[in-house]
Amino acid sequence: MTIPAQFDAKTIENKWYAYWMKNNYFHSEPDHRTPYTIVIPPPNVTGVLHMGHMLNNTIQDVLIRRARLKGFNACWVPGTDHASIATEAKVVAKLKAEGINKNDLTREEFLKHAWEWTDKYGGTILEQLKKLGASCDWERTKFTMDPDMSASVIKSFVDLYNKGLIYRGYRMVNWDPEAKTTLSDEEVIYEEQQGKLFFLNYKIEGSEEFLTIATTRPETIFGDTAICINPNDERFTHLKGKSAIVPICGRVIPIIEDEYVDVEFGTGCLKVTPAHDMNDKTLGEKHNLEIVDIFNEDATLNSFGLHYQGKDRFVVRTEIAKELEEIGALAKTETHLNKVGTSERTKAVIEPRLSDQWFLKMEDLVKPAIKSVLETGDIKLHPKRFENTYAHWLNNIRDWNISRQLWWGQQIPAYYYGDGKEDFVVAESIEDALALAKEKTANNSLTASDLKQDVDALDTWFSSWLWPMSVFGGIMDPESADYKYYYPTNDLVTGPDILFFWVARMIIAGYEYAGEKPFTNVYLTGLVRDKQRRKMSKSLGNSPDPLDLIDKFSADGVRVGLLLSASAGNDIMFDEDLCNQGKGFSNKIWNAFKLIKGWEVSETIAQPESSKVAIEWYEAKLQQTLVDIEDNFEKYRISDSLMAIYKLVWDDFCSWFLEMIKPGYQQPIDKVTFDKAIEMLESNLKLLHPFMPFLTEEIWQLIADRTTEEALIVSTWPELKPFDAKLIADFENAIEVISGIRTIRKDKNIPFKDTIELKGINSENVSAYFDSIITKLGNVSAFEYVSEKVEGALSFRVKSNEYFIPITGNIDVEAEIAKLTEELNYTKGFLKSVEAKLSNEKFVNGAPEKVLNIEKQKQADALAKIATIEQSLAGLK
Repeated sequence: MTIPAQFDAKTIENKWYAYWMKNNYFHSEPDHRTPYTIVIPPPNVTGVLHMGHMLNNTIQDVLIRRARLKGFNACWVPGTDHASIATEAKVVAKLKAEGINKNDLTREEFLKHAWEWTDKYGGTILEQLKKLGASCDWERTKFTMDPDMSASVIKSFVDLYNKGLIYRGYRMVNWDPEAKTTLSDEEVIYEEQQGKLFFLNYKIEGSEEFLTIATTRPETIFGDTAICINPNDERFTHLKGKSAIVPICGRVIPIIEDEYVDVEFGTGCLKVTPAHDMNDKTLGEKHNLEIVDIFNEDATLNSFGLHYQGKDRFVVRTEIAKELEEIGALAKTETHLNKVGTSERTKAVIEPRLSDQWFLKMEDLVKPAIKSVLETGDIKLHPKRFENTYAHWLNNIRDWNISRQLWWGQQIPAYYYGDGKEDFVVAESIEDALALAKEKTANNSLTASDLKQDVDALDTWFSSWLWPMSVFGGIMDPESADYKYYYPTNDLVTGPDILFFWVARMIIAGYEYAGEKPFTNVYLTGLVRDKQRRKMSKSLGNSPDPLDLIDKFSADGVRVGLLLSASAGNDIMFDEDLCNQGKGFSNKIWNAFKLIKGWEVSETIAQPESSKVAIEWYEAKLQQTLVDIEDNFEKYRISDSLMAIYKLVWDDFCSWFLEMIKPGYQQPIDKVTFDKAIEMLESNLKLLHPFMPFLTEEIWQLIADRTTEEALIVSTWPELKPFDAKLIADFENAIEVISGIRTIRKDKNIPFKDTIELKGINSENVSAYFDSIITKLGNVSAFEYVSEKVEGALSFRVKSNEYFIPITGNIDVEAEIAKLTEELNYTKGFLKSVEAKLSNEKFVNGAPEKVLNIEKQKQADALAKIATIEQSLAGLK
C-alpha cells in the first residue's frame, strides 16, 4: 500500500466522517452494555459555530469517543434550542426590512414566518459540528420546538400548576423594551455606568417653600404619586401631613413618612414612583398610593408624559432636564456612578414594570438541588470552586418569572373563559380546557370558541430545563425504554455563565420529575479569549472563523490546539500558534508511521538485545502514562490527559523508542521487533483517537486491511496492566549517559559514524540492563565497567557514576587542554563572585529565602563543574 508523503487532512476528514456515518457507529440503542450518555447544550437553532462551541464540543467528543473505546454504549444526543428572544428578534427585523410590522400579523401568520426562518437557517451549526468530527447520534437530533418536546413542556406546566407551584401574579418585572418582553432576574446583567444625579425642586402646596429631591431619572416625575420623608428626620418635621406639587405636570401628591428613607442619601427625601421602581412599589402598597404607568412597551412615554408623549425615555431625560432648568425646578446636577440593569440578550437598559405574569414557586423545588451538589456530592462540579457560585444563586433564589411577551415558543396553556383575572383554566389541550371550564362555571353551553388562550409564551429555559429527560421521552412516557436506559446521563459539558440558567434548573427538574439527578459530573469550561485576554466578539474582530481554522490547520490540529490550553474552568488565551502546534503534532505522528512502514522486514534475522529492551521499556512507559491518563480523566483534567499522551508519543515513542529499534542504514528490521512496533503504534492511536479522530483512523486503516467491526472508532481502549517502575527509572539514567556521549561528540566534533569506546565506574550500582541501548544510541564499539579512572580520556558524570571516552587520534590534546583550562578559569571566577555574595552578611540577612537558595545552588553547580573539568584535565595530562 502506497503511503502519501503528506496526508491531505480535508480528504481524510470527509472520507472518514462519511465512513463512520455510513456504518452507523454514532448511533446507540439500548442493549446489554452499560450506557454512557451526554446531552449536548443545545445551541441557538439559527446560530453558527464560534470558538466557545468548538471547545465545548471537542471536550464532549473526547469523552464520548473514549467511552465508546472503553466498551460503553455511548450516546451523545445533539439538538438545538428555539431561543425565543433571539430568534423572534431576528424574524421581526427580517419582516421590518420587508416592510411588514409584526403587530399587523396574526400569531399564526407570524409563526409561519418564524418557521420559514428556522427551516432556512436552522441546523447550520449542527452541520458545522460534523466538520469538527463530533460523533453525535444524529438520528436522535432534537429541537426544543419539536411536537414531542413542546408537549413535554406543556405537560410540565400543567403538572406544576396543578401542584400549586405555578401562579399568576401582578408583579414588578424586568421589562426589556427592545425585545418587548419580561426577563427573569437571572437574565439581567448589572453594569456600572456613569450618569447624573438631578436635584429637583418640588413646591410645597400652599407655601413658597420647596423640597429638593435627588433622582437619576427625572423623566419619571410624571409617575410620581408621593414624596417620602423619614419620620426621624427633624429637618422635615414641619412637612408632616402636607402635600407637594410635581414640576411640569402640576400633580398634587402627599408627603408621607417611612423609615425606609435613607437620610444620608441625596437630600434625605424620596420621590415615590410605584409603577417604575421595585422599592417604590413596596412603599406604594404600604401607603395605598396611586399607580401611574408612564411608559409604552418600547419605553417611549405615553399620554401621562404630556408633550413628551411618543419620545424615548433617554431623549426625554435630556430634554426634561432643560425644561426643569428653565422653570427653576432643577437645583443642580452631579455626576453619579450607578448600577444599571441591562438585558443579557439585547443589551437594552431594563425598565421595571408592573405586569400580570406567570411565576413558578422555587422555595421548595430548589432544596434537592442544593443538597445533591453542596451536601451529598451526588453531583460534582468541575472545578469545585464553582460550588460557591452555585450556592449563592440557589440560596438566594426567587420565584421564577416563566412568561414572556413573545409568540415564538410554547404558548402558555391557560384558557380564559371570562373577563376576570381568575377566569381561566390550565390544560394540555383545548378539549381538556373546555371540559374544565364547563365544570368550573357549571355552564355546559360553553364551546371551544368561547375560550381564549393566554397570548404569552414560556421562557426558553422552561423548555431546556427538561432537556436530559425530554430528549428520551421521559416527561411524556416515564416508562419508555430509552428513558429508563439512558437517564440519568453521565457528564454535562457547558459554560459557567449558564450554571444557574440551565444547569441548576435541570437539576431541579430532574429531582422533581425523575426523583434523581440528571447527570453525575458537570465539566465547566472557561471562556475562549484572545492573546490580550479580551473576550472574543464580532465587534472587536478578534474571533476567528472556526471553519477557516479547520481548513488551515485541520480538524485534529484545531482540537489539539484548543485542548492543550483548556484546563477546566480556566479561560483560554487563544492563539493560532496552538492550532499550528496541533498540526505539527499530526505531522510528527504521520512521519513516525511512514518511518515504520518504510522499513524492510526480515523473518530470518534475530531480534537484537537493544530492541528487546526498548520494547519492554516502552510497554512499561505506556502503562505508566495510561495510569496518569486515567487519573486525569477521573478528575476531568482533559487537557492534562492530552498532554500526557502528547509527551508519550512525541518524546518517548518518536524520540526514543523508534531510535532504539531503528535498523542500520539499508538494513532490514527483524519481524518480532517490527510487529511489536506496530502494536505499540496501535496502542498510541487508541489513546490519541478521542483527541485526533481523523488522523488516527487513517493511519489505523493504512496499517492493515480492517473490517467494519475492526475500525478504530469501535476498537478497545488499552488495558491497564502491572508495570516495572524501576525499569522506567533506570532508563532515565541511561538517557543521561547517552546525552553525555552526544554532548562530547558535539563539543569535540566526533562524527556519529565514528565509533567510540566507553568505560564507566558504576558507583551508583546502576543496572546494566540498558547498556545495549547506550551502546547503540551512542555508537559505542565497546562498553565496559572499570574500577579506576581512565587516563588520557574525556569524561562526564551522571550522579556519582563517571564515564570515560578514551581519546583517539582525531582529537587535538593540546587544544582540548587549552579549552578546558579557559572554561575552568571562567567557572572559578563565577564561583568567586557567588561566594562573595554568600559571605556578605548584609545580603544573607536581607535576601528572601528563595534568592538565597538560588545562590547556594549556583555555588554547588559551580563546584561540581570545576571538579569535572579538573578530572578531565588530569586525564589529558
